[in-house]
Amino acid sequence: MSPTAPNPSKSFLGPLLIIGALFFVFGFVTWVNSVLIAFFKQAFNLSTVGSNLVAFAFFISYTIMAIPSSAVLKRTGFKNGMSLGLGIMAIGTLVFVPAAKALSYPLFLGGLFLIGIGLTVLQTASNPYVTILGPRESAAQRISFMGVANKMAGIASQFIFGGLLLTGANTAAGSASLDKVVMPYLIMTGVLVVLAILVRFSTLPEVSEEQDDSTDEGAASVHNHTSISQFPNLVLGVIALFCYVGAEVIAGDTIINYGKALGFSNDEAKYFTTYTLYGLLAGYILGIIAIPRYITQQKALLFGSSLALVFTVGALITDGYASILCVSLLGFAIAPVWPAVWPLALNRLGKFTKLGSALLIMAISGGALLPLLHGYLTDTVSPKMAYALLLPLFGFILYYAVSGHKKTKW
Repeated sequence: MSPTAPNPSKSFLGPLLIIGALFFVFGFVTWVNSVLIAFFKQAFNLSTVGSNLVAFAFFISYTIMAIPSSAVLKRTGFKNGMSLGLGIMAIGTLVFVPAAKALSYPLFLGGLFLIGIGLTVLQTASNPYVTILGPRESAAQRISFMGVANKMAGIASQFIFGGLLLTGANTAAGSASLDKVVMPYLIMTGVLVVLAILVRFSTLPEVSEEQDDSTDEGAASVHNHTSISQFPNLVLGVIALFCYVGAEVIAGDTIINYGKALGFSNDEAKYFTTYTLYGLLAGYILGIIAIPRYITQQKALLFGSSLALVFTVGALITDGYASILCVSLLGFAIAPVWPAVWPLALNRLGKFTKLGSALLIMAISGGALLPLLHGYLTDTVSPKMAYALLLPLFGFILYYAVSGHKKTKW
């Protein structure tokens, strides 16, 4: 460390608290989708695939905007990019008001798409920021702190929006039902605007994407690369994150409708997503305690992906509440995946870090495409057997944990 390098314990705490607040925000707006899927399915009388378009509209924006977001960040820097992302999200939440008045499902999807675009910019900036802002060997621990904020927000969103939108045996179609979203989304719009202003005028420092090349060997390796495709650990990490996000969205956003398909009432099923989120929260807290003191981020990834395969099989061979419990426990199993893959995939990317981050953010499109496939399997095969889709997803993550992240050449 150079003589002028900042002391992590003093210099990084303030910025990490600000970033933690941002992770709380996009945890809230992301996990409320599970309630919206069930709510719109009833309000607009949709098929499972049709209701899962909520996830598609939200997450497909990551594919479309990830690379442009990287270009934006090169011009704005991390801090201004985060502020811009919050502003775009505010526009998306505001669209919910005319969508409710017009009884327009496509307009709701348009609002979700805009929220997703804002989140793409925000996450393309914030995730590498957390990774770079401190020692790489403890990056998974810092990202786990962010995950705690994210999942606590998700739990809060379930209680707030589940209580507002899914209370009662049925959700009737029409303006009276859809008007329920107006005030909550107006409040969210105001919060996002305030946060955008606060971040814009905050003291968040800019960090260099090349500061993680801590050795001459690492720096030399980066300078010998001319293309992002020459980093197998990144390319395979992108695929692993695609699988992970799709699996996480399936485990969290489909469990309410799955519970109703198994015969649980609306009031019983409306909080099932919180079970998955509690599992994720417990997994992140365990990661904070254990990584890297007792277990490496690679070993945590190996353990989590193996346990996820066990719980998936459990969901397929059990019935009723036991099957619901196995799906929700996937949250605990996969908690190490996101914190571990980011530092492993971005390892020694140097000047390619922002582009690598954009590709990893693009992988969030797994949350758009894989739930649609799950919805198709739910409608055509069975609600339970649709979860067999998770087996190859966790299988690839396990491969990345065992050997994929170690590859330095093709």
